This record gives sequence, structure tokens and C-alpha cells, in this order.
Amino acid sequence: MMSREEAPTLGLLILVYASFSGLTYFWDHLPVAVVVIGLAVIIAQHSSLQHEVLHGHPFKATWLSDLTVFPALGLFVPYLRFKDTHLAHHYDPNLTDPYDDPETNFLDRVIWDKLPAPLQTLARFNNTLLGRMAIGPAISLALFFWSDCGKLAKRDGRVWRSYLAHALGVALVLWWIVAICQMPVWPYLLAAYLGMSLLKIRTFLEHQAHDRAASRSVIIEDRGPLALLFLNNNYHAVHHAHPQVVWHRLPSFLEHRRDHFMARNGGYSYRSYGDILKRFFLRAKDPVVHPLWTRSNRSTPLEEK
Repeated sequence: MMSREEAPTLGLLILVYASFSGLTYFWDHLPVAVVVIGLAVIIAQHSSLQHEVLHGHPFKATWLSDLTVFPALGLFVPYLRFKDTHLAHHYDPNLTDPYDDPETNFLDRVIWDKLPAPLQTLARFNNTLLGRMAIGPAISLALFFWSDCGKLAKRDGRVWRSYLAHALGVALVLWWIVAICQMPVWPYLLAAYLGMSLLKIRTFLEHQAHDRAASRSVIIEDRGPLALLFLNNNYHAVHHAHPQVVWHRLPSFLEHRRDHFMARNGGYSYRSYGDILKRFFLRAKDPVVHPLWTRSNRSTPLEEK
């Protein structure tokens, strides 16, 4: 049911739940700041594991793998909605498309020109790394829920089931936090938001606008703690080319075929997350408006050449 190479994933799942249980159960023995920061890291790691699971790990049985990340530690985003939208995002010809890529940060100029000046200012700030971490989670959640409200209103059965399952997962987590650990809810809500902020470091420049689909995904050659937190998803071009490869094999995948991947993604790469922090913490890496996409090519999306 589970291959040997999936053992690190299963071990990390056990570690995450053990750390979550211990930190929340003994929260009153620690400074609040330590609890919040520790939980933020755990929640971010859990989200990375959700990403690993939706790509077919650690078990062959999908339902069993999904159960391993059922508790909604992150509270905000239903796992099954994350699964559906992320798998749609993996259709590479649509990467960065302002409409058809569910995870894009680009806007169509038509939409941009209609935004009030204050919202344009917020969008520009959101395109810096500081902004992406500070207000990015709130913006992402607002857009995500706005879109899903439309689907719920249209009685989309799969979306309704996703939210009902999520409600059970949230209830389980809050029961543990409030009834068992007698922990206030506000530090956990803050930790959940900060967990999303940490994940925004990973997603900040994962994709660029490019006329070739293969050149839209980045390679960040970082082997530090953030790479572990993100389960090597910093090797994003490798992940998009081989989404079923288990997380701990991605670095060796790159090393064995470095020239191939670097040529394939057009050299879109950075040395480390430290390099990215220095360069883009207060400066935008991309414009808000998609530089290549226009309404005139809406019916014929950019194709890989």
C-alpha cells in the first residue's frame, strides 16, 4: 500500500501532528509568541504536506492519503478545494493566465483599469515580498471565497461537499484547542494567518510571465530550512515537469538533469530564498498587469513553443 520512498512523508506527518498536539496542550507553559510562531511553522508544514498528498502520496489509495491531512490545521482553506484548484493550476499552458490559472497573481489590464486607486495601491504593495506576506493571505482568501460563493450559490455539489468536510475538520481542531487544551482561539487564528504568510514566501515568484509554458516555473537552489518547510517545492520547474515525484527526490532529480531543466525553464532561477528576500522584500518582482496576456488572445492562450 505504501512504497519505501514514502516513509519520510509519513514520518513527517507523524512529527507534525505530534508537534501540534504537544505545543497546543502545553501552550500555557510557554510564552505566547513562542506558541504562535511555533504553530505558524507547523501549519505551514502541514500545508506543504497537503500539497504532497494531493499529488498522490504517501498511499496508493487516494482516500487514505486524503485522510492523513484531514484535520484542518490551517483553518481557512478547505483541503478538497485546494486539491481541485491546485491540480487545475498544473495545466501548464494556462500558467499565469489571469482567468484560467487559479493561483495566478496577475490581472488582466481590463480589470486593472477598473480598480479604484486605493485597490491599485494595495495590489502594487502585494507584489512586494513584504506585501505578499503581510496582506497577501487576506487578499488571496477574499478572492478565493468570493469565487467559491458563486459556485456554492449555483449548488455545485463537489464544492458543497468540500466545505462540509472542511467544517468537520475545523470543528475537530477547534474542539481540541478549546475543549481539550483550553487555549484561547485568537493566538491560533494569528498562527494560521502567519502560516499562510510563510507559504507566501514560496509562492511569491514561483511563476513568471513567458510565452513558453516550460519557462514559467522557477528553480530556487536552496537547501536550507525553508526548502524543508516547503518540501523542496522551490525546485518548482522540476515539480511541474514531474508532479508525481516525491518531495525528497526533487533535488537529485535536478542534479542529474541540471542542463535539461535549466534549458527547459530558460534559466529562470535564484540562488536562495535569502537572495530573494534581499532583492524583493520592498521591491516588486513583477507588474500587477500581465505583460503578455490580453483580451485579444483570450481564446488562444499562450502555448508552449
